[in-house]
Amino acid sequence: RRARCGPGQRPVGRGVALPAGPDLRHFLRAAAAGQPGPSPELPPEPGSTPGAPKVYLETYGCQMNVSDTEIAWAILQKNGYARTKELEEADVVLLVTCSVREKAEQAIWNRLQHLKALKARRPQARAPLRVGILGCMAERLKEEILHREKLVDVVAGPDAYRDLPRLLAVAESGQQAANVLLSLDETYADILPVQTSAGGRTAFVSIMRGCDNMCSYCIVPFTRGRERSRPIASILQEVRMLSDQGVKEVTLLGQNVNSFRDLSEVQFQSVAAPGLSRGFSTVYKAKQGGLRFTHLLDQVSRIDPEMRIRFTSPHPKDFPDEASVLQLIQERHNICKQLHLPAQSGSTRVLEAMRRGYTREAYLELVHHVRDSIPGVSLSSDFIAGFCGETEEDHQQTVSLLREVRYNVGFLFAYSMRQKTRAHHRLQDDVPADVKKRRLEQLIATFREEAARANAALVGQAQLVLVEGPSKRSASELCGRNDGNIKVIFPDAELEDAAESGAPGRAQPGDYVMVKVTSASSQTLRGVPLCRTTLSRAAASH
Repeated sequence: RRARCGPGQRPVGRGVALPAGPDLRHFLRAAAAGQPGPSPELPPEPGSTPGAPKVYLETYGCQMNVSDTEIAWAILQKNGYARTKELEEADVVLLVTCSVREKAEQAIWNRLQHLKALKARRPQARAPLRVGILGCMAERLKEEILHREKLVDVVAGPDAYRDLPRLLAVAESGQQAANVLLSLDETYADILPVQTSAGGRTAFVSIMRGCDNMCSYCIVPFTRGRERSRPIASILQEVRMLSDQGVKEVTLLGQNVNSFRDLSEVQFQSVAAPGLSRGFSTVYKAKQGGLRFTHLLDQVSRIDPEMRIRFTSPHPKDFPDEASVLQLIQERHNICKQLHLPAQSGSTRVLEAMRRGYTREAYLELVHHVRDSIPGVSLSSDFIAGFCGETEEDHQQTVSLLREVRYNVGFLFAYSMRQKTRAHHRLQDDVPADVKKRRLEQLIATFREEAARANAALVGQAQLVLVEGPSKRSASELCGRNDGNIKVIFPDAELEDAAESGAPGRAQPGDYVMVKVTSASSQTLRGVPLCRTTLSRAAASH
């Protein structure tokens, strides 16, 4: 269902303008299927001048790339560029790329062939079209991109977006320009991303960049660099801005959010490192100092009691025994009772080869602890089928883990070997493609069977749903998500407002609606709407 870019990141495919709310979720699903994303209207560009060079952005990969697109656009907008949703109008085309699987990179090579033809037929009266490759693929394959496809004018890695105006100026002179230097401290903390859809009710907020975990299968540490966190003050500023704009759900985003560590405040730099839970380990030494994720989550959740807060993706090893994050989730009505716990495999032997830092038993103990701490929690996970050396017995252990945990949401993929990773240097990609395919199909079938059972348990219950917009399949129905991040579809009807005594009205995007669930599948709940309400009122009456 998705291309991975670190645990728990949702996929993105081709798209012109990244929407929010239901359009963003549709965009992500379309991307996973290799289809073009939707092209909704772009918001007006304040201060854009007639004759400004027009830039067209396409995003591939994960939610982090959605965030990167917004950062790149914010930088270009401040430097006099205008945004277009029409490819034919563009003076500059920038592809924000993914490098996590071979299929993701092949999509970019294919897209470049299309852009090559577009360049060739561009009228001579217009300035030459400039094409840029941004993000993880730029970082991994700079030389190959510049030499294999002469049509690429600009190559910029994830830490080089500030340099885009200079790189594009160099390209204007007819030269190729590249900057793929990785930084130890770049977080773009001072750049408030430009939301790419007017009126969006959901948003991603990047809280950190890079990853230090060095899982043996993962390219992310090599394309996004070492882990570093944004100052909490800049994150809170961005969330407040989103609240003022009417955003009703914010997802805190990072490769490993629960190892967040803000070192910007001197007085907290000597704080002791939290201990790991029993059965978990890391490849790096404990990191002292800094304000941690619990403090950030606490502060963010206080900004707006009517704004839902989610986060992705945490690493199982970074839920310490004192469970302060879990306690906070349980206590705060606006922190969603939903956790992404990327397992990757159900076999301790494979987990060791992956360098995940835990055993099957330790992972299951964490799952039980989470469910004891947060009653009714919704769980999601990532799984890789056919990793190096995986036997049929290893695979069946993953199947049994899916059955035992019964996740509500799952992201499952066949293993794709990546250069530079530890697996590429030390292990053999020895599971045949047809075996990977068969195992993946069995994992997907098992997941769907168990998810259907998990969701069926919600039938008859009332669920608070944040309305995102009309259902894609029927204009007479609305679509939204419950606290557990499961899609809920219900009829668009006149509803009483639980908070007011006024006339009934129809729910709008951004409204909270109480819905009684009448049926469930592995991916969707259906129900009847009861009333419009608020997040605080629903929590008080629960």
